[in-house]
Amino acid sequence: MRVPLSWLREYVDLPATETGRDVQAKLISAGLEVETVEHLGADLKGPLVVGQVLTIEELEGFKKPIRFCTVDVGQANGTGEPQEIVCGARNFSVGDKVVVVLPGATLPGGFSISARKTYGKTSHGMICSSDELSMGDDGTHGIIVLPPETEVGKDAIELLELVDEVLDIAVTANRGDCLSIRGVARETAIAYGLPLRDPALLDVPGPNAYGYPVKVSDPAGCDRFTARTVTGLSPEARSPIWLQRRLQKVGMRPISLAVDVTNYVMMELGQPLHAYDRHQVQGTIGVRRAQEGEKIVTLDGVERKLHAEDLVITDDRGPIGLAGVMGGADTEIADHDPSEEGAGATTDVIIEAAHFDQVSVARTARRHKLSSEASRRFERGVDPQAAAAAAQRTVDLLVLLAGGTAEAGVTEVVAPGAPHTITMAADHPDKVAGVTYGRETVVRRLQEVGCDVYGQDELIVTVPSWRPDLTDPNDLAEEVIRLEGYENLPSTLPRPPAGRGLTARQRLHRRIGRALAGAGYVEALNYPFVSEQVFDQLGLEADDPARRVVKLANPLSDEEPALRTSLLPGLLAALRRNDGRGSHDLALFETGLVFQPRDAAEVAANLPVDRRPSPDDIAALNAALPDQPRHVAVVLAGAREQAGWWGKGRPADWADAVEAARTVAREAGADLRMRKGQYGPWHPGRCAELTVTVDGAERVVGHAGELHPRVLKTLGLPARACAMELDLDVLERVGDTVPQAPSISTFPVATQDVALVVDAFVPAADVEAALREGAGELLESIRLFDVYENAEQLGEGRKSLAYALRFRADDRTLTVDEASAARETAVALAADRTGAVLRG
Repeated sequence: MRVPLSWLREYVDLPATETGRDVQAKLISAGLEVETVEHLGADLKGPLVVGQVLTIEELEGFKKPIRFCTVDVGQANGTGEPQEIVCGARNFSVGDKVVVVLPGATLPGGFSISARKTYGKTSHGMICSSDELSMGDDGTHGIIVLPPETEVGKDAIELLELVDEVLDIAVTANRGDCLSIRGVARETAIAYGLPLRDPALLDVPGPNAYGYPVKVSDPAGCDRFTARTVTGLSPEARSPIWLQRRLQKVGMRPISLAVDVTNYVMMELGQPLHAYDRHQVQGTIGVRRAQEGEKIVTLDGVERKLHAEDLVITDDRGPIGLAGVMGGADTEIADHDPSEEGAGATTDVIIEAAHFDQVSVARTARRHKLSSEASRRFERGVDPQAAAAAAQRTVDLLVLLAGGTAEAGVTEVVAPGAPHTITMAADHPDKVAGVTYGRETVVRRLQEVGCDVYGQDELIVTVPSWRPDLTDPNDLAEEVIRLEGYENLPSTLPRPPAGRGLTARQRLHRRIGRALAGAGYVEALNYPFVSEQVFDQLGLEADDPARRVVKLANPLSDEEPALRTSLLPGLLAALRRNDGRGSHDLALFETGLVFQPRDAAEVAANLPVDRRPSPDDIAALNAALPDQPRHVAVVLAGAREQAGWWGKGRPADWADAVEAARTVAREAGADLRMRKGQYGPWHPGRCAELTVTVDGAERVVGHAGELHPRVLKTLGLPARACAMELDLDVLERVGDTVPQAPSISTFPVATQDVALVVDAFVPAADVEAALREGAGELLESIRLFDVYENAEQLGEGRKSLAYALRFRADDRTLTVDEASAARETAVALAADRTGAVLRG
C-alpha cells in the first residue's frame, strides 16, 4: 500500500517537522512493515511552469515528426516573450495548456535543462510528459495537457504536487484495514497520540423505497449491498489534477472521472466500489451464485466461463460482474469522445458499495487468475459498516466534479448480524508478554484501535467492524503488545534442561551427511512438491505404492499439487538443471522426508493456543498426518574421478551408487545386503536391490544402480546417470550405532585366496554369503577382488569370482592346516548352495 504523506496529513495533524522517515519509524514501532519511503521530486528544481501553446511549425526532412513551438509562459522566463521549444510529441494543439521546463531547471534523475540547438532550431526548454516528471502512468504516454482554466505562468511543481513523500507499506494478510489511507491514518494517529479525522464520518441518508431495485439471493456471500444513483454527469468533465495526482502516487492510473472517483474513494476508505452505466443495466440488480457454464466478458476484455461457486452481480440478462473482483464489459462506463460530440458518453451511473464474503472472493480471483485492487481488499477484510459512507462520498464527488445530481433513492440491503464480542481476562496481555501492563493500559489501547470495552477483572470487548482479524483473546493481547512497543519486551533466553543435546536420530543424520560430503557429494535441498506425471516419467508400475500421494488443498503451483513419495524427482531435476548450466561432473545427495498417505484418513483437530498441547492432543495430531519416513538419495553423472597427470580418471557408474548405499549403511551400523533387482527408473541389468533383516524377515529398503536410458531421455538427463535411494528410518531401526572400538590382535593374519566358477546369473553376494557362513568364526574379512569371464576357458554362461579370505584367531597363531580347513569348508558350502566349482 502506497501512502502519500500529504494525503495522510489531511486526517492526522502531524507536526510540520515530521518527515516520511519519522512516520516510518513510528509505524514500524506500532507493528506495520513500512518497507521504503520514496521522496518524490527530491532532485527536481524549477523553473517549471504552465505554458500555453501559441504556434506549431512542422519541421520537414527528419526521420520522425518534429515540431517547433512557441509557448507563452507569462513572466516566468523574465522577458514575457514566447518561449521557443522543439518537441516531438503530437498529442497537443495550439491553445493547449502544457507544462514547460525552462533552462536552468533540473528534472528527476539529475537531468539538467539548458538551451540547445537541435533539428536546425534552438530549443529553450522542454514541453514535459508525465514520464519525464516521474509522475507515474497517466494513460496518455505523451505531453501533459492541463485544463483550459489553468493560469499561464503558474508554478507547475506546486500545481502538480510533484514534491511529496510516499510510504510503501507491506500489508500483511490480516490487516486489510491498512489497505486504505483511512486505516493507515488511524494507525498513525494512535502512534502519535493524536486525534483522527475519520473520512468515513459522513451524513448518510437512510434507505428508502425509491432506490434502484436490488435483490440479494445469497446473503452469506453478500451481507450488505448499497446502491446510489447519480444522473446528469457532464460528458466533458475530467478528473481534476489533485485527484489524478493522488491516484498516481498510490500507484493507480487515471482513466475517467467516474472510474477515478470510485478508485479514489476505495483508496481513501478501503471500500471497493463499482460504477455501472445506468442505461446499460437492464432490470433489477441481483447477487447470486453463478450457474455452471455461464459466461461473462470482464472489463479486461476476456470472456470467462463461470464456476458454480462464483458470486456474480446480475441484471435481467445475466451476469454483469464478478462480485468483489471485476465488473463486466456490458455495463462499463463510457468515456467522452470529443470527435463524436459526446455520443455514447455515460451521463447516469449506479454506484455499488457492497460487502462480499472473503473466502468467496479469494477463490473466485484465484480460479480465474484475476487479482484486482478490489479483490485484494475483500480477501483481507473490508469494513462492512463503511459501504454506505463510501457510496455517499462517491456521490458527493460526482456531484461536485461532474455537475451531476444525486437521486433521492437509497438502496441498502443488509443481512442480520451482530458485532463480534470477545471475553478476555484483564491480565491476559500481561501473561502473554511477560510484562505487567495493568488494566488501564489494556483498556486504553483496545479503545484506541476502536474496541468498546466493559468490565473489570474480566473484560467484554466488542471488536470494531474494520478489524475482522480480531477473533480471540490472543489477538487482543497482540494489539496491546504492539502498541506498547515490541522493543519494550524484555529479552528472555530460554533455559534448556541440562544434559540434552541432539537426539540419536539427529546425530545419525548428521553423520551420514558428513560421510557423503566426505565422499565427494554435494547436498541439494529440494521442494517436496511433485506432479503425478513424474511417476510415469520414472517408469513406475500402475499399482506401485509410490503412486499413492498426499495432495495439497492449496499448492504453490497447480502443476505440482502432491507431496513427494521419493527424493529422486527433486534430485534428478537438480541434476538436469546443473547439467544444463555447464556443470557436467555431478554428485548430489539429499536426506529428507517423504510422505505416504495412511489407509484411514483422519481430520486433525485445532490445537489450543492458550496452553501447551497435551500428549494426547499431539498424538491425535500425529495420527491425522501422513507417514513421513526419512529417506537418503544420491545421483551421479559425468566423471567420478578427474583425469590428470595422475591418470585417465573414470566416469561415475552403478558401482559408485552402490558404494554410496554401503557408506550410509556403515554410518547406521546396519548389515546391508545386495542382490540383483529390477525397479522403476533403474536399468534392469544394472540395478541392485538393497535389503536388511527386520524382525527376522528380509525387507527391501532401497535400490541403487544406473538409470534406464528411457528415463534419461524422458527427463533430459546426462547419459549413464546413476542413482541410489534408501529408507533411512529402517536402517536406523536395525542398525547398531554404539561406537565399536577397533579390535587389534597381537596374532598374525592368514590369507587364503579362492577362485570359484559359477553360472553368470548367480549373484556374487550369494557366493560371498555362503563363503562367510562356511568359513566360521575364524574368518575376519572377505573381499571380492576379481570377476573374470571367458567362454573359451570357463564355458558359455560362466564366470569366475576371486575372493581374498583373511583368517585370524584371538588367542593363537593359526596354522596352515586350520586356515586351509576353514577355506575348504567355505568352498564346500558355496558349492552346495550356488553350484560353485574351484577354478583350475
